[in-house]
Amino acid sequence: MGSSVASPINWVLPSSSSGSSIKKPIKAVSKPCFGYEGAPKRTARACDSCYKRKIKCDAAVPKCNWCSHHNLPCTFDRVIQRKRKTENDGNRPKASRLSERISRIEQLLAENLIRDSSPAPPDLSETTNDYSTPSSSPSTVSSNPPQLSFSVGVHFAGRELGVISLLTGVPFLLPEGQAWIQSRTGQTISRDKLSPMHAPWEKERAQVNKNLLMSLTNQNLFDPPDWRTTRLYFEAYKSSVVFRRIFPVIDCELFEETIQAAYQPQSTGFRQTSSRACVTAFLAFVCRLPSIKVLTKETPVDHEALAGKCQFLIAQVLQEPATLDALQAVTMLTLYELASGNMRVTNYLGAVAARQIFMLGANLTHHRTSPISERSQKRQKQLRNLFWLCYSLDKDVALRTGQPPVIVDENCDLTLPEGYTDHAYMDPDKDENPFLEPVFPFDLRLSMIKSRTQIHLYSVSAMQKSDADLLKSIRELDDELEEWRLSVPPQWRPTMSFSQETSDPNMSMHSVMLRVNYYLCMSVIHQASSRCKAWMQGSGMMDGVSSSLALSVEASRSTLCYLGAAEDVLVEGVFWTLIFYPMSALLSIFCSILQNPLDPRSRDDLDHLKMATVMMARVFSRNLPENEVEHLKMVADFVTELKRLAECAIDKAWREQSGSSHMAS
Repeated sequence: MGSSVASPINWVLPSSSSGSSIKKPIKAVSKPCFGYEGAPKRTARACDSCYKRKIKCDAAVPKCNWCSHHNLPCTFDRVIQRKRKTENDGNRPKASRLSERISRIEQLLAENLIRDSSPAPPDLSETTNDYSTPSSSPSTVSSNPPQLSFSVGVHFAGRELGVISLLTGVPFLLPEGQAWIQSRTGQTISRDKLSPMHAPWEKERAQVNKNLLMSLTNQNLFDPPDWRTTRLYFEAYKSSVVFRRIFPVIDCELFEETIQAAYQPQSTGFRQTSSRACVTAFLAFVCRLPSIKVLTKETPVDHEALAGKCQFLIAQVLQEPATLDALQAVTMLTLYELASGNMRVTNYLGAVAARQIFMLGANLTHHRTSPISERSQKRQKQLRNLFWLCYSLDKDVALRTGQPPVIVDENCDLTLPEGYTDHAYMDPDKDENPFLEPVFPFDLRLSMIKSRTQIHLYSVSAMQKSDADLLKSIRELDDELEEWRLSVPPQWRPTMSFSQETSDPNMSMHSVMLRVNYYLCMSVIHQASSRCKAWMQGSGMMDGVSSSLALSVEASRSTLCYLGAAEDVLVEGVFWTLIFYPMSALLSIFCSILQNPLDPRSRDDLDHLKMATVMMARVFSRNLPENEVEHLKMVADFVTELKRLAECAIDKAWREQSGSSHMAS
């Protein structure tokens, strides 16, 4: 059970270390091979002649069988190497246990994938998968699946519940996690629901892609979309101030040049390929925006077909020099795939966008001493807008998948856009200025905190921190998060905790994204305390660790409460954008119930699970396309199973307490 980098359930990257031994050559002492009693005993190893010929030596005295038959001297004069115990040898048992643990995790993951990938329960000796050839046996596959070594551990209150494959994003319960859940609930868990083949917030597109490719075979993939349709959606985007501020994916004046280049007669120049990719990606992305769909409802667009076509064009663009149009195309397609729930594709495209950002220098702010043209200024400003879009996406995707960010802070100029803190929370619908500066989908300062959270709590080096250093990092990041919260204007400022009695005067989609990301940061930061060894040792540090974990669970409660209160402002088409936040919160609350089923808040938390089931079914199913209803059902089954097991855990704990009280009386 887990989430893919990041649900608030905390991830631990298994790492192995091995003690080192210093080998020194030792000169063997030649011993006479006398055959009388009391002669020095010889070590049963090959003599020099047998060793040289790589044959078995019988170690007979005074001469071995080989030397005796060939009338050779039977000596033991060669230099041998013998291991000496060093100070590092003390680490060997720990390293050995860690290596065995990693091997066991990999074997379990491989066995699970082999079993789940089989359509029927055939003989495992005939099973093959991506990690084997037809002649490979299951034992070979299980003992050496190199791809599966990339995994992170799911922890709660010091207990490792499972792992998530960073390659596939698949959550998988370890036997210890299964045993713990079963011991707390008294129920057999449904592996199909709690350890599915992909995370419940990730869309499975295999069948969709197959149908899409078949539909594109009869088209000329280099042809741009219909010109009139492109102009219609472009004008709709220009008239929507809100979405121009949130998604500054293009500069409207420069995009006019892009359209002209895209619709020129066919040429061989790379400029036209990147322009057509940009126009196609723009149309695929904006036709999913709610207000744009209202303005263009008379001209619907097959956005999935456009996205498939754009992927083909981007494959051609990647063979050419980086351009602004190419970066815009990849960025818009990344946003499209994220909104469609395709996390794996989003991850890949985000990495491509990051590379183009560095190639074009968008990661830096260029301070010119000499004047430049207005067009060059627009181009530089648009490159920085794209940098901030990709930077925010990179940090968000890292938390969702558990994989490290691609854009490293040390390689970037993170100076905020001029005046960003002043205009970030102005209401574009009420302000007199017809167009304000971009605000982006996520608060940029919050994205920086996400980045530092990854570095200081979830990077490979962070996994080696002691309890004291880990808690120090948690406190520092919590201080940064609180400093950010206090910097937000009061009417927009998230409350540290949200309940049904709390109100939000500026409730809108912008405030929804602000709040759920704040609570996600709070949860992820404090969830790292689950890794502290104090849980197992019961040391005096336990109180501080417990309070930190309690903050994480409270942030998860606030996420669910706020989404329930914001039901009326959630727009259509946000299922895949938002589903990660309530699902990760549910997992945290579920673990909290199992950890403390007799806690006074456990019954309230159970109500949160029930409320979430109803809320998600009601909110996210609005006008959901038929091909996505199946995914919503999978999410509903996942949450229903969590609710059932949590209820069983509470009932079991109360029965055991009542039985103990009855026995005592």
